[in-house]
Amino acid sequence: MKRLCEATLAEYDGPATRPTYNRVSVTARIVHLGIGAFHRAHQAVYIDDCLAIDPSWGIVGASLRRGDTADALQPQDCLYTLAVRDGNRTDTRIIGAIKEILHAPPGNNAVVDRIASANTQIVTLTVTEKAYCRNPATGDLDLQNSDIAADLNLPDGARSVPGLLTRALARRRHLGLPPISIVSCDNLPANGTSLARVIDQFAELTDPALAVWIRDNVAFPSTMVDRIVPATTDADRAAISELTGYEDAWPVITEPFCQWVIEDRFAAGRPPLDEVGVVLTDNVAPFEAMKLQLLNASHSALAYLGIAAGYETVADAVGDPVLAAFVLQMMHEEILPTLTVPDIDLETYIQSLMARYANVALKHRTIQIAMDGSQKIPQRLLGTISARRSSGNADDRLCLTVAAWLRHLYMALADGKHSAIDDPMADLFRATAEKTLPDVNAFGNAILDLKSVFGADLSADQTFRNAVLKHLTLLLKDGVHSAVKATLRS
Repeated sequence: MKRLCEATLAEYDGPATRPTYNRVSVTARIVHLGIGAFHRAHQAVYIDDCLAIDPSWGIVGASLRRGDTADALQPQDCLYTLAVRDGNRTDTRIIGAIKEILHAPPGNNAVVDRIASANTQIVTLTVTEKAYCRNPATGDLDLQNSDIAADLNLPDGARSVPGLLTRALARRRHLGLPPISIVSCDNLPANGTSLARVIDQFAELTDPALAVWIRDNVAFPSTMVDRIVPATTDADRAAISELTGYEDAWPVITEPFCQWVIEDRFAAGRPPLDEVGVVLTDNVAPFEAMKLQLLNASHSALAYLGIAAGYETVADAVGDPVLAAFVLQMMHEEILPTLTVPDIDLETYIQSLMARYANVALKHRTIQIAMDGSQKIPQRLLGTISARRSSGNADDRLCLTVAAWLRHLYMALADGKHSAIDDPMADLFRATAEKTLPDVNAFGNAILDLKSVFGADLSADQTFRNAVLKHLTLLLKDGVHSAVKATLRS
């Protein structure tokens, strides 16, 4: 079986849809940081559609840590298969939007150089919440982060995303290059503003004049992105090869649903996004709140409760009537009253989420969603809990979801399965466990003391603390179903 690449694509006559544009004519004006599965199933697909209209918006992808994506796709001329699964149906499409992939550690100087090129007009990011090196409770640059501390003292190169972007912008300023847009596509509240904040703070610490230049010459549009993209498995690779008739080292698997909402505030032009289904708006906040507080919060609930119940995938978890009832009641009774999203039927949105979660073809693993909880929990759950508490309303199911995260940490640490905790605060969690385990209350209180996660107000809220600890005890003592049923309205 031949491997997917430009040469084999020229003679391909199989079922996968091919690009409708000439890749030779494509130039790259977008640099994307974090060339993982989500980007390749989301932004790169929209850009692939744009290239049929304007071929000057190709992508240069950058792997900032591992080189496995570059190793897999460079022999394929950066072509790959998008496989959209819905029940028993799989539709395949060859995506050609990525022209080149850089794997640049250490120092990431090749990425800095490409961002500081006159051809580059947009930088996009899908680097996950932890790569912003921000305090999740305050949103400020985390000066205790080892990569930030190193970058503030490096004369050249960068280990962190804020350090890399700031150095690249300093280079653009030195070269007298025109304005540029940097577009976060990660699950952060007001992600454009959040990114601008850490870049501004990093620049102020290194060169205050650069910080002023960035404020005047760099746009940070906020966005909301939505598509479920599970990790690709070897079984997926084999199935896609059998279906398409060619070998692809790293296809991406996804669902039919896809949404991208962008604040239409670009500094130096943009692709024809409005012609390919992207929603351009002057206010992303309502869309973002809807997605973070409904989809992401319920996803986290299904992940942590699903792991506790022994479920490997989201579809397995939502297929459990007790867990399904839990997330529905949490969304309807505790989250929905805090949301105002004009012109969107939120009840229809909730029902669509449940249908998406039940797509058994996706095999979205609960452990994949559970990673980086210290960064996700504040954005997905704690803001809603604070809003409920400030108005005197119940938040029992939201507190149970927080407790399910603590249970996930406790069980992994108590069993010595430290590798099960994929989180930037993993070392701190291990140190906490060494001091407190097996005492459940001592461990829970120590985690709830972390103001960098819970903020000063919730960390000091004794009723919140008591509720979480009560649920944590029940989860460990009586099991997930008993703990969940205790919160359900019959």
